[in-house]
Amino acid sequence: MDITIHSSFLPHTDPDASLVFYRDVLGFEVRLDVGYEGMRWITVGPVGQPSTAIVLHPPAANPGITDDERQTIIELMAKGSYFGVNLATTDLDATFAKLEASDAEVVQEPTEQPYGVRDCAFRDPAGNMVRIQEVR
Repeated sequence: MDITIHSSFLPHTDPDASLVFYRDVLGFEVRLDVGYEGMRWITVGPVGQPSTAIVLHPPAANPGITDDERQTIIELMAKGSYFGVNLATTDLDATFAKLEASDAEVVQEPTEQPYGVRDCAFRDPAGNMVRIQEVR
């Protein structure tokens, strides 16, 4: 069996702010930017890795959830406990410095973890946790 991760989904509350974070700060390329009924789905991914993508989507896009559930999702996003993504880099210190200079919300500075990785953490504009591990 040959299975890969093609795309992962992260909710956004402000498509333009999310676009700036993922495109301008992280350096991802925009693959799709689709609007429908006042909502936007933006697909981004690392340059040179066309088979891996993140779809930034509106959290209210699911018609099967109630207004109360939608509000709960927004509250969990703001705390950084709803969704997240783990990324990797070969130069964690340089990546951290670039993100910190962009005024992204720092959650954790580069740290050697007891489980064998060195990583840092930020929140994207929607509150999603973005952890970045150093590739060794």
